[in-house]
Amino acid sequence: MDIITDKKHFDLNEFLKKPLFAHLSTLSKEGPRESPVWFYWENEYLYIIGTPPSDSFPGRIEENPECAIGIVDFDHTTGKVLHAGFRGKATVEPFDKKIATKLLSRYLGSNEENWDPRFQGLGNSNVLIKFAPETVVVRDQSFVPSI
Repeated sequence: MDIITDKKHFDLNEFLKKPLFAHLSTLSKEGPRESPVWFYWENEYLYIIGTPPSDSFPGRIEENPECAIGIVDFDHTTGKVLHAGFRGKATVEPFDKKIATKLLSRYLGSNEENWDPRFQGLGNSNVLIKFAPETVVVRDQSFVPSI
């Protein structure tokens, strides 16, 4: 993975520990598509849970694995703008309960009994997207706030 930085950058691994939203961009016959997703970073892969057929991005990835992922940590009150932009290829993998639980725990807490029922008991009707970044642009684009 090639990490591209400039004078203002940040620690990518620390950034990816935060429960931020990612935006997965894929290609379709109708043109580009974007999906807001939760993610889990491990061993230089981003993992995303997919639920076919309600999620259409797994099918698009099977047709064309090239995609991009953007993640931003933004706070308008402090002017913080941290951005990581990934480009690479993804694969649709069988569901892995261990990885899915790590992913969901980041956003919902460690006690699965307290999770929203939509996220409890996920299984083999789900898939994992395994994204392998080829390049990542890491930029701190923070500014001095005016409010």
